[in-house]
Amino acid sequence: MKPLQVIAVVTFLGLAPSATGSTRAPHGRLAGLVTRSPITPVCRAGVPCGAPDPDVVLRFASSGLVTTTRSDGHGRYRIELPAGTYRVSTSQTPFGRIPDPAVVRVRAGQSETVDFTVDTGIR
Repeated sequence: MKPLQVIAVVTFLGLAPSATGSTRAPHGRLAGLVTRSPITPVCRAGVPCGAPDPDVVLRFASSGLVTTTRSDGHGRYRIELPAGTYRVSTSQTPFGRIPDPAVVRVRAGQSETVDFTVDTGIR
């Protein structure tokens, strides 16, 4: 009688080997709209006080990793990132460098909508 041979494949914390043998951290996706506001010195009822912000670079930073994406012509963005918490900044100067929200959390295997507002400095 031959001895029984057992082969097991184990994944740990969602990390699975890729075709090259390395492991890839679990990722999540963020998508949403970048809006600039205010767009007029006085906001009035029935008149938009904000507008989509096209061509804005969003920087996501966490533990030395910095990843960027750019909003499209309609202010929409999309990015895939390793799971974790990220500080967010923009390419806007001098105002609007820190959008609202300034910190986001990316959850592994999740797609979430996060809209950012960029302060124009108009007062």
